[in-house]
Amino acid sequence: MKNRITELFGIEYPIIQAGMVWASGWRLASAVSNAGGLGLIGAGSMYPDVLREHIQKCQAATDRPFGVNIPMLYPDIDKLMALIIEMGVKIVFTAAGNPKIWTGHLKDHGITVVHVVSSVKFALKAQEAGVDAIVAEGFEAGGHNGRDETTTLVLIPAVKEKIDIPLIAAGGIATGKAMLASMVLGAEGVQIGSRFVASKEASSHDLFKQKVVEAGEGDTQLTLKELTPVRLIKNKFYHDVVKAYEDGATKEGLKELLGRARAKKGMFEGDMEEGELEIGQVSALIHDIKPAAEIIAELVREFEAGKKMVSML
Repeated sequence: MKNRITELFGIEYPIIQAGMVWASGWRLASAVSNAGGLGLIGAGSMYPDVLREHIQKCQAATDRPFGVNIPMLYPDIDKLMALIIEMGVKIVFTAAGNPKIWTGHLKDHGITVVHVVSSVKFALKAQEAGVDAIVAEGFEAGGHNGRDETTTLVLIPAVKEKIDIPLIAAGGIATGKAMLASMVLGAEGVQIGSRFVASKEASSHDLFKQKVVEAGEGDTQLTLKELTPVRLIKNKFYHDVVKAYEDGATKEGLKELLGRARAKKGMFEGDMEEGELEIGQVSALIHDIKPAAEIIAELVREFEAGKKMVSML
């Protein structure tokens, strides 16, 4: 499974655990890295002092590569970037913003930079900004998403046609078979979020993990495009959003309904009715909660079995 992605990060398998708010702390990141993938600490829900603690604990828990994911809309992003450089983090994934702003600065400090995009247009901009690799994330993905609703099946080959740097596929990937399909489409690695939410080490609330396991096909929906598009499990809060649209809510009204810390309330504190429950469509294929190492092993087994099957066709 050696390729440009495994060489870029110094990992055994081209499997990256997505940096997810309220789910991907040091325990999950270190467990994935120890199992041969690349674990990411999701800094989007962390104050600088909290991120410092997670980096320190991750460094103590693994001697293998790990990284930090930073949404570029983070209000004090300069503090997070300074902290990452100070702490000696070697890999940074950025998202939700212009990669030109920070890529050069990070690379000047010897940091490998990857940017997450949802379209060919933004993939080209990221490549021009000098990033080392790109994550192309399809519409199936959980959390905050692209407005164009381009599926992974279409997005990966479209981006692959236009870029030269390594490509990582994301969105709707939770099995080794989906990983193999992504590679056939042109990716050299996969970034997986939802499957790792349903892991023992994820920092999200147990009630949220169970909700993910119970989700079926059609139980998630992309909404709130007027603010930042987000894929949610359908619960009371989601239906309140639907009602607000029916009543002609303005952008300001939607902001008021969303309020503050809505995602924390749901995914971290366990309020399954009033909380914002971000997860991907692939939750319908997730049926159990298991250690991250077992998830990695299962992905690799399915990937290798799929390769053998294809070679026999």
